[in-house]
Amino acid sequence: MALPLNGFLFQPRWRPCYAADVSDLVEQVRQTILEKRLLRPGQAVVLAVSGGLDSMVMLHLLARLSGEHQWRLVVAHLNHGLRGRESDADQAFVRAAAAQLGLPFVTKRVAVTRHAQQRNLSVEMAARQLRHQFLARTAPACGAATVALAHHADDQVETFFLRLLRGAGGESLAGMRYRSPSPADPRVELIRPLLGCRRSALRDFAQAAKVDFREDASNLKADFLRNRLRLELLPLLTAEFQPALATTVLRTMELVGAEAEYVGELARGWLWRARRQPFAKLHVALQRRILQSQLLALGVAPSFDLIEALRLAPDKPVMAEPGLQLRRAADGAVSLGRLKTVSFNPRQLTVDLTGPSGSVTFGSLVLEWALKPLPPGARQALEPQPGAERFDADKVGSPVHLRHWQPGDRFQPIGLRQATKLQDLFVNLKVPRPERHRRVLATTHEGVIFWVEGLRISEQFRLDNGTRRCLEWRRRRPAEA
Repeated sequence: MALPLNGFLFQPRWRPCYAADVSDLVEQVRQTILEKRLLRPGQAVVLAVSGGLDSMVMLHLLARLSGEHQWRLVVAHLNHGLRGRESDADQAFVRAAAAQLGLPFVTKRVAVTRHAQQRNLSVEMAARQLRHQFLARTAPACGAATVALAHHADDQVETFFLRLLRGAGGESLAGMRYRSPSPADPRVELIRPLLGCRRSALRDFAQAAKVDFREDASNLKADFLRNRLRLELLPLLTAEFQPALATTVLRTMELVGAEAEYVGELARGWLWRARRQPFAKLHVALQRRILQSQLLALGVAPSFDLIEALRLAPDKPVMAEPGLQLRRAADGAVSLGRLKTVSFNPRQLTVDLTGPSGSVTFGSLVLEWALKPLPPGARQALEPQPGAERFDADKVGSPVHLRHWQPGDRFQPIGLRQATKLQDLFVNLKVPRPERHRRVLATTHEGVIFWVEGLRISEQFRLDNGTRRCLEWRRRRPAEA
């Protein structure tokens, strides 16, 4: 039944099915397909069948229902080739099951490991990507626009914890939907007719209906995060904290999903209106969703930090990724600009610190230096002077080199226990990218950085009780004089 909420209608995303016998589960799935409008009478649909319990049960359930609804079923199997002969045996098993049911069979073998290496992906992610590509190409080739997947309620629970651990928002924590566009081709629709069913119900059906399936030994290995969740974390939480964990999580996903959907509707409504409520007066949840929607439309991944940077600082440029700069206007509109690539400047100048004092010009920077004796106890009497930095002259030595920031540079400002990447310091201090390349730094003859324009001096070269000579360093740029 639809639930009214402030003028919007929401359908519960899942309805648990606990089948007492074979006919109960068949009827549950039939009702799900009808209520969710997953399939129309006479429609062609590709079934993604791996040979495991879930997909084999889905295959037999839809085969039983297809006569009543005249669905045209096609069985599709992707051979990942990850388990050698076992993978080939899976393919032969699914082919035989399709033939026994009198259904067309489509298969393909792929090299998941090579795909993962070429695109710098995990094996799990590479397999998922290739699987979706295969199904998205198979469907139109078979005259279908729909692919049925065998995800069930326990998969939802695992998905919830996977996304929770990765810091997902409400929309993602709502989990998988009964129907969604394929990530490989939005013209192909994915449906999940078993999404309200528990794995135990599927296993009971397989036993009662004598449905054969193959167990994938890799599902018992803790190599993948999802497997570790299924094998270690969820059993622990169920045994030690919440016996009804699956029911509780699924209920939470329904609540979070409905609220996220409502906020999404409000955000879309706000974006479509010509006359809007001021962005600054909107609830923070609505502000975030409005910014998220705009970032997705611009093709930018909407991370929490990026959204918050835009939300809290109107008209301030925010770097999305190298070369891309975002800005949020006071009215809430997000704009994207592309920056010219700033290259590293290889220019360098050697300076001999001979004589009591001297000056040197490096680009637009003028440096004036002086060497002064520092008697015991005089360090405490030195007064700070604006624009001046002091170093232990004997630790710095001579000559020194002036240059710009280069990849891999590390620096240890006063207060840090060890040297860190100069790039990380710039990022933490929010130094704009072009400014990072403009600033000048100084190194000893051995290449150790003792000074960076605009940062604290180096911990290694500060004055201490053993200092006998002081190097006083002043900088200025003509435009600042």
